[in-house]
Amino acid sequence: MTTPDPRFDFRMTGPERAQLADFLDFQRATIVYKSTGLTDEQARRSVLPSPLTTVAGIVKHLRWVEAYWFESVLLGKPDAAPYSDADPDADWRVGTGETISGLLNDYAAQCEVSRGIVADLDLDHEVPFRDKGTVSVRWVLIHMVEETGRHAGHVDVVRELLDGLTGE
Repeated sequence: MTTPDPRFDFRMTGPERAQLADFLDFQRATIVYKSTGLTDEQARRSVLPSPLTTVAGIVKHLRWVEAYWFESVLLGKPDAAPYSDADPDADWRVGTGETISGLLNDYAAQCEVSRGIVADLDLDHEVPFRDKGTVSVRWVLIHMVEETGRHAGHVDVVRELLDGLTGE
């Protein structure tokens, strides 16, 4: 008997907020699902032309993407990500002491913070955004579905090249 995949336990109808949250959580869960079971060496291994596109690097990057959009953009907190003008890709670089399990824990914790932030904000709530004018909570959620989904595809390809794991 096959165990049902809990990622697929989401609403097919219902309020917009719930559906946006479900789609984003599905993509987040896919990142975790595809990243779980790798050794630290596998998670750090580059199998694509870009040396930064590793499973561990993607998980670390997404943790900081979550922090940026939900904490920095929506709440106005300072951007705490490790990147800088001197090293714009630092959020992809995995330190020698970082493990895939630690990175996944950091990602899960950051996703929980993000969920808490949007729970109290109306989808139409707008905040200033760079020189673009404003951005709404709805736009941020849709963007995060797209961003996380794109990187879930990257993790899917990298994982298949690492150990042959396939599937949604």
